[in-house]
Amino acid sequence: MPLKEFLITDEPYYKAVGSEIAHYRAAYADRMPIVLKGPTGCGKTRFVEHMAWLLKTPMLTVSCHEDMTASDLVGRFLLDADGTIWHDGPLTLAVRHGAICYLDEIVEARQDTSVVIHSLTDYRRMLSLEKKNEVVKAHPDFHLVISYNPGYQSVLKDLKESTKQRFGAINFSYPEPAVEAEIIARESGVDLEVGAKLVKIAERSRNLKGHGLEEGCSTRMLIHVGKLINRGIPLGEACEIALVLPLTDDLDIRRALGAAIAACA
Repeated sequence: MPLKEFLITDEPYYKAVGSEIAHYRAAYADRMPIVLKGPTGCGKTRFVEHMAWLLKTPMLTVSCHEDMTASDLVGRFLLDADGTIWHDGPLTLAVRHGAICYLDEIVEARQDTSVVIHSLTDYRRMLSLEKKNEVVKAHPDFHLVISYNPGYQSVLKDLKESTKQRFGAINFSYPEPAVEAEIIARESGVDLEVGAKLVKIAERSRNLKGHGLEEGCSTRMLIHVGKLINRGIPLGEACEIALVLPLTDDLDIRRALGAAIAACA
């Protein structure tokens, strides 16, 4: 297998909270392009990794950013000892050899960059390498998955309608409290009681969204807090390090979060 180094051999832990696994399997069966929508740190990337493991297919991940060009996705000519050589980008590798290509936070990329995926998301399933004068037909196992956080988007940073309507969508949110506590305990090593306390703290921080915070505490942040607690750091200090300070520089919001932590500890 050409992309065997991108196979996920160990099962990534993922706790299903609904029918998302069945929905993805159904979409994958017809290679329907999928967008995962949900807040940061709620498990979107872990979900794709888990599905790649379940389906035994390679997975290439691209973390999109505003300086990313189309060449970063499809490839470019580079000089080496033998002269000018074409190097496939991650998207082209996935298209050519058959893999899940996961474009994380797609809206962070320039819109002219995201347009290159259009021909892959309709009946054509092809990628045009203009600089190489080549058209690559997608391997039967190629599947395109993108993600973004709708809560961060503005008019200037959103997917074009012509892009949105090419995808099916799976919505993600933070799990129910009992499930989230179980995830935190499993991933960080703390017991369920501590996990439940951290979830209560997170709920209070999420209530501040739009009232001083752009986003509340994510499940990922709670796992970081749990890992610090598991290393002997007291709960309050662990929350300060991995939750309060990363979330905000506003002193009043920090005090409000501190009060929430004290009440739940």
